[in-house]
Amino acid sequence: MKILFEKTTVMGHGECYVAVDGERISYIGQDRPNEEFDRIIDTRDKLICPGLYNCHTHSAMQFLRGYGEDLPLDRWLNEKIFPAEDRLTKEIVYKSSMLAIAEMIRNGICSFSDMYYFCDQTAEAVGKTGMKANICRSIVSFDPNMDPKEDSRFKESKELYDNYHNSFGGRLKVDFSLHAEYTNVEPMVRFCADYVRGMDTSFQIHLSETENEHKGCIEKYNVTPTAFFERNGILDTPTTFAHCVWVSDEDMDILKKHNATVVHNPASNLKLGSGVMPLSKMLKKGINVALGTDSSASNNTLDILKELYLAAILQKGIDRDPASIKAEEYVKLATVNGAKCQNRPDSGSIEVGNKADIIMLDVDSVNNIPIFSPVYTLVYSANSSNVCFNMVDGQILYENGEYTTLDEEKVKYEMKELKKSFFA
Repeated sequence: MKILFEKTTVMGHGECYVAVDGERISYIGQDRPNEEFDRIIDTRDKLICPGLYNCHTHSAMQFLRGYGEDLPLDRWLNEKIFPAEDRLTKEIVYKSSMLAIAEMIRNGICSFSDMYYFCDQTAEAVGKTGMKANICRSIVSFDPNMDPKEDSRFKESKELYDNYHNSFGGRLKVDFSLHAEYTNVEPMVRFCADYVRGMDTSFQIHLSETENEHKGCIEKYNVTPTAFFERNGILDTPTTFAHCVWVSDEDMDILKKHNATVVHNPASNLKLGSGVMPLSKMLKKGINVALGTDSSASNNTLDILKELYLAAILQKGIDRDPASIKAEEYVKLATVNGAKCQNRPDSGSIEVGNKADIIMLDVDSVNNIPIFSPVYTLVYSANSSNVCFNMVDGQILYENGEYTTLDEEKVKYEMKELKKSFFA
């Protein structure tokens, strides 16, 4: 299908036309293309931006939104989350994933990185709804005498990769995941590093999320979690580390050396009282930093525009410098850096030849007027309620309050019924 976006403000290009042919952007320019289009989209009072990336979440935890509040991470996990997750079913994961995807589409997100289990259900939800995702089965291990290749979690990870990697036209990628250092024994870590090395995939791992986690690893192994994963070979494979609140300067040097991606989750880390990732130091060292929401059980929304705003104002206060990181750099965290994190080199920016991942925001809304700079508007004024259009790989998923690939009322109803039965 050939689509033309009428001339309007396009992030990174100013006033111009944008044309889409199939799943890719075919034209960007000042002059209207002299060709026929299947559809011409009215862009009056709209800002066109690249689709947003949510590079760390657990989408199926949607059914636990608001369940374990006002607790630190260790108590939140052990007293609330882990007991509830012991009762999980495939049905819960699928319905929760559908609700999470609906929220993310509505909020302008084109792709997400997901770590959980019953991952085939999340994969099917991605396939049905037209989104992109990098998903992985989170591995935990506690017996140092185990045979890693016989572990059920590893087998599920391998099966997920074999069945779904690069499926749905490449929209879905499968990564491997070690939940964290403190939830795994060293033999499993070494085994996974050796198994994955050289494969077309990446790792997703929680890293130094809390002070206790970070110090506990030093007490146990005499190295930080970052150094622990490096010495066990994990960083021989492209790796995305979520949180990184308590990493040292030496840790950051290791992350840069191996071209790892770090995912900043400001809302979740603040809400759980874990602290704040040293964003300015990360960026100064040249580390690729993306944004994530974590789960809606710890955030409580899947809203990257909220994370974008929070990351920006939080860092200004920490640095005591309003210009320490420019607004343009923050936009990269939510777009092109996310695409790099997910190994999607033809995504993350509006360029000819790139995948047509395009969102539009209504900038004629009261919270956005007047506009002096579209970048400043996106980072400091806009919010998810302004998103009025979401296209992924050239397919329109959401437009003016209506979804095209899912039934919003059905998704909401099923989650309400699930909550009644699960917590009865």
